[in-house]
Formats: sequence, C-alpha cells, structure tokens
Amino acid sequence: MTVREPLTYRDAGVDLEAAAVTKRRLRELVESTRTEAVQSGFGSFGGRLAVGGEEIVTSADGVGTKLEVAIRSGRHDTVGEDLVNHCVNDILAEGATPLAFLDYFACGELDPDVAVEVVRGVARGCRSNGCALLGGETAEMPGFYSPGAYDLAGFILGRMAFREVAARDLRAGDSLLGLESSGIHTNGFSFVRQVLFERLGLEAADPWPGLGVPVADVLLRVHRSYLEVLRRACEQGRIRALAHVTGGGIPGNLGRILPAEIDAIVDIESWAPPPEFRFLAEQSGAPPEEMYRVFNMGIGMIAVVSPEDLDAVEAAIRESGCGTVRCGRLVEGSGRVRMPGADAVP
Repeated sequence: MTVREPLTYRDAGVDLEAAAVTKRRLRELVESTRTEAVQSGFGSFGGRLAVGGEEIVTSADGVGTKLEVAIRSGRHDTVGEDLVNHCVNDILAEGATPLAFLDYFACGELDPDVAVEVVRGVARGCRSNGCALLGGETAEMPGFYSPGAYDLAGFILGRMAFREVAARDLRAGDSLLGLESSGIHTNGFSFVRQVLFERLGLEAADPWPGLGVPVADVLLRVHRSYLEVLRRACEQGRIRALAHVTGGGIPGNLGRILPAEIDAIVDIESWAPPPEFRFLAEQSGAPPEEMYRVFNMGIGMIAVVSPEDLDAVEAAIRESGCGTVRCGRLVEGSGRVRMPGADAVP
C-alpha cells in the first residue's frame, strides 16, 4: 500500500520553518540575560556556566508525542528513560557528564499507577547514567489535559569532563563518524503517528509490516544513551565534537557545531537506514530531504574525529556494542551541512 499524497512534517502538525523563525526571534531575549558566567552560545545542546572554578552544564527537554504511543499501548515505563538519555546526550555534546536530574510530570487527573511507572523509567535512566534523581514536580491540571493524557519534561545538571569536545576545534579534513541509533528515539512522532495510526489505521498492538513485532515495540524502543559508548574515546581526547541527532535531523543538528568557515559533507549512501525508516518513507511518500530533517535515519550521534584517530575511536565504540558508520567529512566552506541526495539545507 502506497500513500498517493506525500506527507510532510508540516502536514502532521509540526512546522519546522516556524520553529526556526521562533528561535531567531527568541535569540535576542535569551542573550539579553547573558552574564559573565555564561560560557556557551545560543543554540548549543546545553548551557555552560562557570560556577566556583568549575564549569556546569545544563539542559532541558521533553519526550514529545512519543507519549501518545505510550498512552495508546498502556506502557509507561520507557518514556522516562527516553527523557533522561536524551538529556544526557545533549550535555555530552557539550563535553559534560551528568550529576543530577529533575522531572516534571503534568496531567489532568493523576493516576498514581501511571505516574509511578513513568518515574520508574526516569529512575532507571538516572541509575544507568550515574545520575541522581533529586526530585521534580507533579502537576495536576483538571480541564487542561484530556482524560488519560500527560506531559513529561526533564532538566539535567552536569559537570564539564571532556574539554576537547566542548572546544570544537574543527578542521577541514576531519572525519564524521555516525553512531547507530536504537530506532526512532524521541523525535518525529507526530509524523509517525500520522502515517501509522491515521493513514494506515494500525494499532499499537498490530504487527509492524515486515518486521513481525508489535508497532509499540518498534516505537517504544528506548532512546539510546551514548555516554558509556563514547566515554573512553572522550577520555582519551580523541573526539573533536559531537552532534546529538534529535529534532531537525542530521542537517539541523550537525549544523549547530560547525564554525563559519567549515562545511560538513554527509554521504547518505554510506549506510542503509533501518527498515522502520524505509517503511515510513515508502508509506508517507516523503522525499529524502524531508525524511533526513525529521528523523535520525539510523544515526543518533555524530562524532567529529581527526583521520589519524578514526580507527581507534571506531574500535572503542564498537567494543561497547554500538555500530558505527564513516559517514562524511569536513571541508572548507561557510558553515553548511551538505547531503548530496537529500540536500535541503540553505
């Protein structure tokens, strides 16, 4: 079955262009609060702050409409772990390791069993990343959330550990090493739900066509943490920079770490996206540029590595059980991400 009309993220209710405009308008407001302690710039994966001779890194995020899949399937113990891992990866891209985490759980009418399952996942994520769950907020807001619905956000505090990653001393000739994702992670679910649940009429318990496992099993795979995967290479100072591939896909996130005089060329022919992404592309009719700016397409983190360190870094990552792909290089340019075959980046 092939959908005749191509679907875009905007059709699914998410306007990436409006989001970009909003961020540009917010920049002045954010930068108006800058103090001497601030070490990071607007648009970073996390905020860096000098405190008492140390550099502290913070970040905040949510799980998005992946929560709707958890609610449909009645499985609430994974989205909290997603949330922690997402935040851990963000501060890792700023060179930090986690210290503490806070969560925010909001609903219309509190179901204790659901709340406990959600926080169970948060606690599991914190333990696996060596991070303390200090507390959080549970907000009951009758009339604001529909029955059974809830929202989830997280706030992480970390310590600078890998200054080479934060320095982002990038040069033409550096290599791009992609680290495999565990699946769709926590972005693009408005698109996913539109294709699977609205257009194809599937249910969470139905088998994913061609995979033989329930749709919920595919969609609720936990967002991978790359902290232990990358720890050894980071400790050895072999990682020049990291880009966590979340909302905005590869072009939107790799572009965040590029200096003004460097371009990244990503070879999309160097890896085959996992079957769930190929199925979504086929059934949505979305062109490659749309797929690559919405989804991670099988690469959840990109490491920038000097060519002489590439073999050692790749070996260390693979020993952790995470697959890798040599997916491109840096060249002289103007701060652009170029993806021949899926190049929609201005």
